[in-house]
Amino acid sequence: MPAGVPFATYLKMFAASLLAMCAGAEVVHRYYRPDLVSAGGLTTRVQSRRP
Repeated sequence: MPAGVPFATYLKMFAASLLAMCAGAEVVHRYYRPDLVSAGGLTTRVQSRRP
């Protein structure tokens, strides 16, 4: 594995970093509480561009 790290350690670090990234995204998502229904008219703009 990269830099001579054992495979088990590599997987543990990968899992920990993935978990931290997902937890951070969830915290930010809950803090800002985006309006996913209207999204500032984004959904209507995307739908109008589709053929």
